[in-house]
Amino acid sequence: MNRYSTLLATALFACAAAAQADQIVLKNGDRVTGSIVKKDAKTVTVKTAHFGAVTIAWDQVASVTADSPLNVVLPGGKTVQGTLATADGKVEVKSGSQTQTVPLAEVETLRDAAEQKAYERMLKPRLGDLWTLTGTLGLAATSGNAKTFSFTLPVTAARVTNNDKTTAYFNLIRASALVNGVTATTAQAVRGGWGYNRNLHPRVFWNFFNDYEYDRFQNLDLRVVLGSGVGVGVWKGERGRFDVVGGLAYNRESFDPVRPLQPFTRNSAEGYWGNDWVLKLSGRASLNQSYRMFNNLRDSGAYRQNFDFGLSTKLTKWLTWNAALSDRFLSRPVAGRKKNDVLYSTGLGFTFSR
Repeated sequence: MNRYSTLLATALFACAAAAQADQIVLKNGDRVTGSIVKKDAKTVTVKTAHFGAVTIAWDQVASVTADSPLNVVLPGGKTVQGTLATADGKVEVKSGSQTQTVPLAEVETLRDAAEQKAYERMLKPRLGDLWTLTGTLGLAATSGNAKTFSFTLPVTAARVTNNDKTTAYFNLIRASALVNGVTATTAQAVRGGWGYNRNLHPRVFWNFFNDYEYDRFQNLDLRVVLGSGVGVGVWKGERGRFDVVGGLAYNRESFDPVRPLQPFTRNSAEGYWGNDWVLKLSGRASLNQSYRMFNNLRDSGAYRQNFDFGLSTKLTKWLTWNAALSDRFLSRPVAGRKKNDVLYSTGLGFTFSR
């Protein structure tokens, strides 16, 4: 009896769960059962028990039923919370004792409770909200006939809202070696800065940035760059985005070359252009790439190039494996120095969001 009671209870539970599940019927007769997560302009996402999140084109939907309350945006922007049922090609939204009817094609947006909370948070975020911090700690050392030690620390932070985007970055590398009792620093560079984008149009934004750089082995004491321009969103989707940017910048760089050469400072106005690319490769892996060309407006033969590339793979909720490459090219370096400096690192990292 106990076994039969258990089987009966399981069957009743399964039936009850199925009865409570949301259901979408397509125009070809297929049915998708699960929990409706969200519906935007063209697609609806359903979380299913066996296939995970399934995305369906909204124009292929014949009917929709939701037993759990959803936040429904009706024509005109009005939001109503209620259950859904479809009759005669129209959706009935039942909220308490009231029922509103709207043609299926005119349902603008659907959101479950979690999506609605995230949407409302994006409307009026506090200054400390919506930040994502990512960093990597890279260490390498040897001991024996030669002792070496290297340390890298790339860190990025980003805050994205409906209207703007704030970013900051910091990249440090330091390496030393002890050979025959003599210690020497073999690499030492620091790069950092911040940027701000403000949306002017769904595809156009205003951009401002401020960069700083120190590189001992390029004899660069300090480079300070202030710039501003306009960007255009060429592509934006669920998997990422691709932007192109361009504008004007002011560059002040101080050098301290090897004696007998004297320290000197260069000031220049620059025109810049480039791109930013973010791509989600899978549920765990993503890449980002940024390129800038800075052309000296007074001297057509002088220019700088910045190239940054990063790859991140999520291992746990907060632990990641990261690889980063940062390249700086200077067409007219200090006498005796190379034009190109590349900083690359890999290791375990972290990511936190709030």
